[in-house]
Amino acid sequence: MNPITVLLAEDHLIVREGLRALLNLETDMKIVGEAENGRQAVSLACQLGPDVVVMDIAMPLLNGLAATRQILQASPSTKVLMLSAHSDDSYVEQVMAFGAAGYLIKQTAAHVLPEAIREVYQGRPYFSPTISRRIKSHDRNAPPRGDHSGRNAFLLTSRETEVLQLIAEGKANKQTANELNISVKTVEKHRQSLMQKLNIHDTAGLTRHAIAAGIIESSVQGTTV
Repeated sequence: MNPITVLLAEDHLIVREGLRALLNLETDMKIVGEAENGRQAVSLACQLGPDVVVMDIAMPLLNGLAATRQILQASPSTKVLMLSAHSDDSYVEQVMAFGAAGYLIKQTAAHVLPEAIREVYQGRPYFSPTISRRIKSHDRNAPPRGDHSGRNAFLLTSRETEVLQLIAEGKANKQTANELNISVKTVEKHRQSLMQKLNIHDTAGLTRHAIAAGIIESSVQGTTV
């Protein structure tokens, strides 16, 4: 039986080394690549076509959410298992809307990661135990399917998430336009859409939101908040 091929996407070397050491103990898994930023993760996923990508949300250059969408567009058979320090329902909803197959909080016990990889490889969603219990509780009290109220109405598009990351990193509109190869006018439209969806009307507020959502880490923010 062929091993499950895994791509690790994590910008902190010490964490990535820990993940590698953990997964190297599993006889049914093989690490085929490692990425230290979101763009490298997309590039390697397109080249290698791994079965599973273990993806950190807060990645430099391209955050894990946008990288996930791009990977799934290029390699639909690849499953993405997201890692995050955050466990709020809003983060989980956002991640799953971007196509991730599972969600693990970084505080989860180490032995859970191989189990999660096997589950998403088999096509079954996987969540950290605390999140899974909460989801089951929500399902029992969920509104009718026709009710689209709540956070789902405010989910950001892949491009909006990219723009939000660059704003939070302190990039001006022109820099963001150059980075994403779009016009300044398009950047301004995305910025306006972000402010409307999130009901946030200044750059500092957008930056705080990006940090709170795990899209960037506070140590790389470009704006004092």
